[in-house]
Amino acid sequence: MKTLLAMTSALAMMAAAAEAKTFVYCSEASPEGFDPAPYTAGGTFDASAHPIFNRLTEFKKGTTEVEPGLAESWDVSADGTEYTFHLRKGVKWQSNEKFTPTRDFNADDVIFSYDRQGKADHPWHQYIPGITYEYYTSMDMPNLIKSIEKIDDYTVKFTLSQPEAPFLANIAMPFASIVSKEYADTLAAAGTMEDMNNMPIGTGPFKFVAYQKDAVIRYAKNPDYWGTPAIIDDLVFAITPDAAVRLQKLKAGECHLMPYPAPADIEAIRADANLKLDEQAGLNVGYLAYNTTVAPFDNPKVRKALNMAINKQAIVDAVFQGAAAPAKNPIPPTMWSYNDAIQDDPYDPEAAKAMLAEAGVTDLSMKIWAMPVQRPYMPNARRTAELMQEDLSKVGVTAEIVSYEWGEYLQKSMEAGRDGAVILGWTGDNGDPDNFLSVLLSCDSAGEGGANRAFWCNEDFSKLLKDAKITADPAERTALYEQAQVIFKDQAPWFTIAHSTQYVPMSNKVSGFVMSPLGDFTFETVDIAE
Repeated sequence: MKTLLAMTSALAMMAAAAEAKTFVYCSEASPEGFDPAPYTAGGTFDASAHPIFNRLTEFKKGTTEVEPGLAESWDVSADGTEYTFHLRKGVKWQSNEKFTPTRDFNADDVIFSYDRQGKADHPWHQYIPGITYEYYTSMDMPNLIKSIEKIDDYTVKFTLSQPEAPFLANIAMPFASIVSKEYADTLAAAGTMEDMNNMPIGTGPFKFVAYQKDAVIRYAKNPDYWGTPAIIDDLVFAITPDAAVRLQKLKAGECHLMPYPAPADIEAIRADANLKLDEQAGLNVGYLAYNTTVAPFDNPKVRKALNMAINKQAIVDAVFQGAAAPAKNPIPPTMWSYNDAIQDDPYDPEAAKAMLAEAGVTDLSMKIWAMPVQRPYMPNARRTAELMQEDLSKVGVTAEIVSYEWGEYLQKSMEAGRDGAVILGWTGDNGDPDNFLSVLLSCDSAGEGGANRAFWCNEDFSKLLKDAKITADPAERTALYEQAQVIFKDQAPWFTIAHSTQYVPMSNKVSGFVMSPLGDFTFETVDIAE
């Protein structure tokens, strides 16, 4: 009888294993790391950390609307400078081979997660040499957050130096993910602090299992997840940098979903009966950022001349193949406060030549940095750079195209005194204009550790942004951001390229995937038909 029971149990286990669902996502690049705080992946959150972590507030799926996350509720003071968060109880930390938690998520984890980014003398601030907290710095969080106070194990009060209209949306962003203080303490005691970035644990719907560099990331369903559990059992990121190879894998059934298809493949994907294609207007911008601290690019007239020398529509047609709109502003037209009255710089090579001569610039040589990977805002940076190079040669400017491995590209492009203009872009993180304008272009973000690749600091522009953040009046904020866009266009720290349409091809066996206006790829709601 015991033998029969054992056989029955074994058969049941085998049947359950056979029914386990594995979802394969053909991701486009290797992760910079698995710590959610320091990495931006070039203006698009690195999806590799997303399944593992949660934040105090979250974005409602498929929207930019804020909803409760690890904080189940919050109170805001009348003057908008105090936020008291009431934390969820019973939220379990994940475990791994080096760590078994002895307690649930609590206020200590919240304070640790923010302090390590904001305090330069914190023992975890530089646990990886040279690490920067680009989002935290660019959003001026070190100055904004005056204090974080533990009221009790499940109540935390943030005191701000001034009102901050987008604060709840800002802390729903990935950089504000909550990590375990107990895990950090365990790693520090063992002398293996780097494992915070290599062997992450969180409170999210999936657990990290393993990473094979430049090849595959494996996750498993978190059985202790505090929210609605994931439908699939195993999640695999098959790292596939080439868009054509990603599509081949998708068609062959080797993966279920892929990001960033080549624009030339869109119609073929539509015509494939085994695939389906989700699409929406992208909350993004692609740009070429000049180093405005280095001559002659410190002269707005020179930057304007270069902008007028480049045929933007030709780039949109050749690189994006119609799946984008030419960009004239640093925020997309789908975002509130977009200033449509602004006139774009015309394509006028003769006027550009005259402006360069007027500025005393002759025989100019420059570098154009071309990203080595695809992003929603830039399907082919190398081809874009080649078109720019050709256009600039017609006005007497010699451009050399350079590139680096993706992580190195992002790091080097932030170095002061950088030689060359950088092709990059941004996908919105929270649906607020501040997330583009302050993060990418303010004086606060122009210094070390910021995301302002133009190193552009215009005090009038930055004051408008600060004024817009301290008022909750939408009409007043809109007017201020519209004025800021006028200054941006006049000063031209960027050549704005395009706002692209976002496409997500997937197997027609996939259900439950929800596109995010913020460019996130999340998989806890997906299912696969047999």
